[in-house]
Amino acid sequence: MISIQQLLFEYPASSFRMQIPSLQIRSGEHTAIAGPSGSGKTTLLNLLAGILVPHSGSVSVASTTVSALSSSQRRLFRLQQIGQVFQDFQLLDYLTVLDNVLLPCRIHPSVRLTSQLHSRALQLLTQVGLANTAARSITRLSQGERQRVALCRALLLSPQLILADEPTGNLDSATAQRMIQLLISETNRSGATLIMVTHDSSLLPRFERVIPFDSFLQPEEVS
Repeated sequence: MISIQQLLFEYPASSFRMQIPSLQIRSGEHTAIAGPSGSGKTTLLNLLAGILVPHSGSVSVASTTVSALSSSQRRLFRLQQIGQVFQDFQLLDYLTVLDNVLLPCRIHPSVRLTSQLHSRALQLLTQVGLANTAARSITRLSQGERQRVALCRALLLSPQLILADEPTGNLDSATAQRMIQLLISETNRSGATLIMVTHDSSLLPRFERVIPFDSFLQPEEVS
């Protein structure tokens, strides 16, 4: 499902440097990548999603070499194949809660808003305890509630890959466990691959595979 080979990425005008000789994650696997804040976990997810492109090497998802696609091709691939839960949510303040969940249906004509997707959005909001907020402005929600809306949006189209960036960072421990269960049950239902990056060790027992973030990085050379 996912393969990274000989990847090198650097931010311009920064000392940040990421080198990954090889990383493979199997289709349908639930994987947690654990590491401290600021270590580069978000950068890794952005490379997998094609938001960032490596300077060299390759990133492949579902037999597609994402790193070789054009910018417009990567955007369409993300929409059709990947669901993302961003650490900063990336919700739109001028939309209601329901419209934020349905946002993937308004990005590209290849994804049309149907009655089935409308019903699924409401069902997901019910599952995360936000059914009564569907018509509410997103600005009236707490940080934890916004995080749950972002989770619903990522799951809406039943994508084959879910990338979750600290998806429980603003939730209490009980709600966090419920949200992880929702991610796992939804990906089990659809056969999707789940990759979560986190610094929260309490979530790790729920995952089939746990990878320390620094275990697949190439060590920096010491001069």
